Amino acid sequence: MRYLTLLASLMCVALSVSAAKADRRVAFVVGNGNYKNVAQLPNPPIDAKAMASTLRNVGFEVIEGSNLSRDQMTEKLLDFGRKAQGSDIAIFYYAGHGIAVGGTNYLLPVDADIKSEMDVKLGAAINIDLTLEQTMGDAKVKLVFLDACRDNPFAAKIKSSSATRSVNVQSGLAEMKSGEGTLIAFATGPGQTALDGQEGNNSPFTRALIDNITKPGVEIQQAMTSVRAQVNEETHKGQLPWGHTNLIGAVYLNEAPTTQVANAAPTAAGSVPAAASGGNTDAANLELEYWRSVKESNKPEELNAYLSAYPNGQFKALALARIAAIKSGPSTTTRNLNAGVDPATFTDEATQLTEDQIGLNKGQRRDVQRRLTGLGFDTKVTGDFSEETRSVLKRWQAARGYPSSGYLNKLQHKALLAEIVATTPTASDDSARAARRASAPAPSSAPPPAHRSSPPSDAGAAFVGGVVGGMMGGMFRR
Repeated sequence: MRYLTLLASLMCVALSVSAAKADRRVAFVVGNGNYKNVAQLPNPPIDAKAMASTLRNVGFEVIEGSNLSRDQMTEKLLDFGRKAQGSDIAIFYYAGHGIAVGGTNYLLPVDADIKSEMDVKLGAAINIDLTLEQTMGDAKVKLVFLDACRDNPFAAKIKSSSATRSVNVQSGLAEMKSGEGTLIAFATGPGQTALDGQEGNNSPFTRALIDNITKPGVEIQQAMTSVRAQVNEETHKGQLPWGHTNLIGAVYLNEAPTTQVANAAPTAAGSVPAAASGGNTDAANLELEYWRSVKESNKPEELNAYLSAYPNGQFKALALARIAAIKSGPSTTTRNLNAGVDPATFTDEATQLTEDQIGLNKGQRRDVQRRLTGLGFDTKVTGDFSEETRSVLKRWQAARGYPSSGYLNKLQHKALLAEIVATTPTASDDSARAARRASAPAPSSAPPPAHRSSPPSDAGAAFVGGVVGGMMGGMFRR
């Protein structure tokens, strides 16, 4: 009976590997700001770039664009529609000007020149309802985020051109209802206007989305509750995101690794997480991924969640020390690092724009990467700031108490140059310890599974198949 129970568990793992491999995620992300016929919006292209990076990090294929004309938007939408067919999760994100005429919402390309209601309905703007129906209609889960509730720049023109009859032109966007398996989220309530944020930064709504929707183990509707709370607080109750949902199941953009293991292969005892056994290479790597997702957290509850899942985990001591440090305030080391740093470094946000303003050449980028590695934040020294380097920059920023965006500004760059750098990475880094363990001789080894943000390889299924085959052979020999 013991063999049958273990065999059933392993088969569940194999099925979960196949299901994960089949998971298709596609996103349309566009930010329009450089309008030709109305006032420009500085932040939507920045919003779109940040959102695209966030979604790629959790496994989405992103069709991305900024400052698109009507023809360019149509081309991107056609591409998105083809790739979103039959997808498991499709996301539609738009930042820029939008308009509501007669209760119907439209998105505005940067070349829009609207003088009347007829211009809107005959193609100068893009009908949101029709677009969503045509591009995402058969996706299993559809998530729509519209940061397009800024003031309608064409409202006065449309009203003045329709003096002979009443035309309903709203300041913000009109209410929309979601179909089955759909969540629609607006930056603010129907008919209300949203803030664009400080120039060179993300809007309050997009910043809250980035902060919450891809947190490990957080269901999307729970994440949206946090989004509303964050925007409401940041704008001093001046803006409250609004939405409508008709999802028929829990949706995770970034499942916690332990949740996947527990669902796929519960142990016979039904109480010990599979990753806690310590004898399974895949399980150990899942624990490492979980730890990496919370190790820089400033929230004790997230670290306690790791301890609950792995009560005897390999990073237990580090988690307890991190919790103690959070409760007692910054450590002496952190205070020493922060000594002499411009106070604005702890509040000024860094973006692609602020990094571009520094004007780092390839050699200076290599210097940044060498310094990060010397401080214990390992990254490849290539001279190009890849997604890996961005992730490492976020870890360094969080450790120093700076706004964590993955980009640099002049103050942060100055602070980094002022830090004393070791000649080799610190030995206390958990990644280095994991590498040393991986290099130790072992009877056999399997390649670690891919992170949740990218499709897993066939290695997991091959490993399970080999184990199951060996067990079956042993059972028949008996």
